[in-house]
Amino acid sequence: MPAADDLDDLDHQLLALLQDDCDRTLRDLGDLVGLSPSAVQRRLERLKSAGVLTRRVAVVDVPVLRAICLVSLDQESTAAHRRFRESVLAAPEVQQCYNVSGDHDYVVVLTTTGMEHHVAVADRVLKDAPNIRRYSTMFVLDPLRTGSAVPTRREPRPTSRTEHRTEHCTES
Repeated sequence: MPAADDLDDLDHQLLALLQDDCDRTLRDLGDLVGLSPSAVQRRLERLKSAGVLTRRVAVVDVPVLRAICLVSLDQESTAAHRRFRESVLAAPEVQQCYNVSGDHDYVVVLTTTGMEHHVAVADRVLKDAPNIRRYSTMFVLDPLRTGSAVPTRREPRPTSRTEHRTEHCTES
């Protein structure tokens, strides 16, 4: 996958537009960035081939119960982590899963239809899973921001006058 530095301004603009609404037509995208539909299509195909664009999804907005689960494994090994990951990723209710640093090994985001469904899923995926030392659950009370858009541009590094100045010191 190319680094953010490998993308030009038009790539960044197209990616931002697609992350906002992937149903836009090639013509709409082209009008917004100043390209022909065929030029947009070539760029999108290049971004797909490079692994930058991986899939198109529909965002469904229905009431759900979201839970953030902090998971600590009992035994640390490559095989133990692989088995945990395979198990968790097989559950469709696992919306996100992150291997993290700190006091816990994983953050697992469960999305269920309600408390009864959550208890069944948490029992199946976490409580009954082998090699889990402990897990704790935090329920989302008010999702202030949800989404999947990611930044594609690096923020320019702030520069100060002192960074560009070379100082010469002489000893007497």
